Order: sequence, then C-alpha cells, then structure tokens
Amino acid sequence: MSESGGIDSILRGQSMPRPYSEDLRARVIEEIEAGASRREAAERYELSPSVVVIWARRWEETGSVAAKPSGGSTSPLEEHAGFLLGLVVEQPDLTLDEIVAAMRKNRIPGSRSAVWRFFERRNISFKACTRRSKSARKTPARAGAGCGSKACLTRPDWSLLMRPGRTPAWCGCAAAVRVGSG
Repeated sequence: MSESGGIDSILRGQSMPRPYSEDLRARVIEEIEAGASRREAAERYELSPSVVVIWARRWEETGSVAAKPSGGSTSPLEEHAGFLLGLVVEQPDLTLDEIVAAMRKNRIPGSRSAVWRFFERRNISFKACTRRSKSARKTPARAGAGCGSKACLTRPDWSLLMRPGRTPAWCGCAAAVRVGSG
C-alpha cells in the first residue's frame, strides 16, 4: 500500500505550522533596507531565499511585514443556506442526491460532499434507514418503520435504534417516527 502524499501525511497528525514571527520578518527587511541583498539576508537568518524575496515584495507593495491571514474560508453554499435549510424543512427525508438535484434546478453549483459538509457544520447528518421487514409490513405498530433505501436527515445525538422520547420536529423520516408518541 502506498501512503497518501497529502498534507496530513507530511505533518503526521500535527497542526499546520505557524507563520514566521513579525519580529523576524522586520529584522530581515531592515537588513535589506540597510543594503544587504535578499540572498545575504536569507543566509544570515537561515531562511530560504524565496521566502525573503516574498517578504521584500510584500514590504515594497504594502509597507507591511505581517503574514497574510490564513484559514477562515467559507463555503459558497453559505449564500444559499436559507434555500438548503428550507428544503429539508419541507422534505426532511431528502437524500443528498435529491438535494443536489434541487440545487442544480435552481442553478446553485455544488456537489454531494459540499452538501454533506454544509449540513455537518449544522450537526445534521444523513443516515441510511433500513428497509422494512416483512413482519413490519404486517404489524400496524411498525408500519411506519424504515424508509426504503433513502438516507434520512438525523441528528448525531440520537439514532434510529434508541427510539427517542419525542421525534424532532425537523425530521419527517418514517423510521424516526415513534408510533403512539404524543
């Protein structure tokens, strides 16, 4: 088996490295301003010449030695949060594929994984409901159990096997409905 070449394998489970300190950046820029070449400044502070070139260019363009902000990206689906959440309020038993199809119909770009992450950030997950057994079809008390091969929206703090005391208002999955609760 080959190991993935992604960032996770490089860092081996550690967090991303922090940017160089502003103090170091300022000292390097001061040395360049005093007449040293970028390569000389890089050698003195044991840095890569390319990083010193980037810092010097940033200093010349913006007058700042601070690192650019990192992280904090937002999903393009956040602009359509009202639409997506409205979909699941109207039809809580939608599958990921059905949500993506509704998005395409409304010309909203996105993929299954993007939709999954959107709902995951809101602690709403998709779990496969089991098919109804023959005994469930015959027993009226279990008639609502299962919802075919669809994946239903569920919260992670309860499962279909736990039979919660009350059914969350946002979940319309037949498998989540506890018959006789009221």
